[in-house]
Parts: sequence; structure tokens; C-alpha cells
Amino acid sequence: MKALIIYISVHHGNTERVAKVMANILDADLLQMKQVDASMPEQYDLIGFGSGIYFGKHHKSLLDFVDMLPMLRNKKAFIFSTSGLRKIQFIHNFDKPLKEKLQRKGFDIIGEFSCRGLDTYRVTKLVGGVNKGRPNAEDLKQAEDFASGLKNSGASYLN
Repeated sequence: MKALIIYISVHHGNTERVAKVMANILDADLLQMKQVDASMPEQYDLIGFGSGIYFGKHHKSLLDFVDMLPMLRNKKAFIFSTSGLRKIQFIHNFDKPLKEKLQRKGFDIIGEFSCRGLDTYRVTKLVGGVNKGRPNAEDLKQAEDFASGLKNSGASYLN
């Protein structure tokens, strides 16, 4: 079975570093958002969707892309993100808008991953940003562990 990771990493490469680690573990094809068209996910059994977080949600282009997808059945998906803020269930549930869109398109969401990333938005830019050095080695190890967990639990959809 085949895996694909679709991501957008705009400012500091935070999300791209996480995406590369996951793609390596899952032996997944790795494509930036601008390289993908709506017919591509049909060819894969597991698809990861990731971006940085902007005003509490994934990047608009990723959300818009999911809106363009056809209904897909028997597709597993996972969501990942990097953010200046820590994800806190019920307070900062960054994944909720993307998760709901994917579920409406027929995806079975099998996991969510989030870690901190360098953020230089507005006033934080004056001090060089927050979360300097993130994602760090520990964050990337957690991303590896997350991907390994997906791979180990998904023998039926991954090689």
C-alpha cells in the first residue's frame, strides 16, 4: 500500500522538517501543497495533511485543497502541525477544522500530531521569535515515534 504526505511550510521550514521525518519512517511520497492536485489522494491508502497554524487553523491553502477533493472511501488520514502555541484540547484544538473537512470527504482520521515551532509573528519578531530552535531533536523524535506508531498499527494499509 502507498502513503502520501501533503504539507505546506511557509516561514521557517518547521512543518517541512516534521514532514520529512514522517515521510522517511512511512516510506511515503512527500509533496508540497503546490505540487498536488485533487486527483492524487485517490492513488494512496494513507495520506498525511500538515501545515503551520495560522490564527488557530491549518494554512488556508490546505483547507481549500481539502474542500476541492472528491468523496473518498476507505482512505486513512493523519493530521500534523507546528505552532507557536501549544495545542490544548478544547482551548487550542488546531486540528478540528481540518479534521471535520477530511471526515466530510470520507477520510478515517487515525492520528494527530503537533509540536512547537519557531514563531516570529508580530511583536515576537522584535525579540527573534518564540520557540527558538523548535522543532528540536526531541520534537522530531516524537514525530518519528508518531509515524512509527501509524506504521506499526497499520500493517493492512502500509507495506
